[in-house]
Amino acid sequence: MAMYIMEEMPDIHGTGEQVLYPRFAMMEQVSTEDLIRQIASSSGFNVGDVEGVITQIGIEMAHQMAEGKSVKLDGIGTFSPSLALCKDKEREKAGEGETHRNARSIVVGNVNFRVDRKMMRRINGRCLLERAPWKSQRSSQKYTPEQRLALAVRYLEEHPFLTVYEYRKLTGLLRTAATNELRQWAYTLGSGIGIDGRGTHRVYIKKT
Repeated sequence: MAMYIMEEMPDIHGTGEQVLYPRFAMMEQVSTEDLIRQIASSSGFNVGDVEGVITQIGIEMAHQMAEGKSVKLDGIGTFSPSLALCKDKEREKAGEGETHRNARSIVVGNVNFRVDRKMMRRINGRCLLERAPWKSQRSSQKYTPEQRLALAVRYLEEHPFLTVYEYRKLTGLLRTAATNELRQWAYTLGSGIGIDGRGTHRVYIKKT
């Protein structure tokens, strides 16, 4: 049985009104090891075979996407690589006489995923929902965005980097709000905050 809460969020249509949206409550993450054991226990494959296939799928997907191809896994979805500029590289500007970015300035910055409709049908076919007995938490409104930025900058004057977890403790924001705001500061010119690392290893650093 999965549980959900109704979370208050700004209207996506930009009306300025707060709208309630359903969200899964207390979602846990299933590890690769857990998934392998579940597959092995419900099929005729042993743990080693399942682990080997998953590993090889990941390796081959990386090879194919490195060539600029998307990869479709029937019943799962389509994975498509997207490009980004290397850290600290300025964006290329249109027009004659402007500096152009070469291939060494560009990396694969992300992999986009589009879920297969068959996967959605399988999920909905098994998903039994029950409303959680508790209410959604809200981010603290103790500080304004400008005050939160000042807290982050002050923290980075005394520490080599800032994580989302530490920013949450400083500001009282929930995880999603803290992540989005830190990312916004990092891409705002003159904020004093930059990004270092990728994925789960991403941290925020002092930018001069």
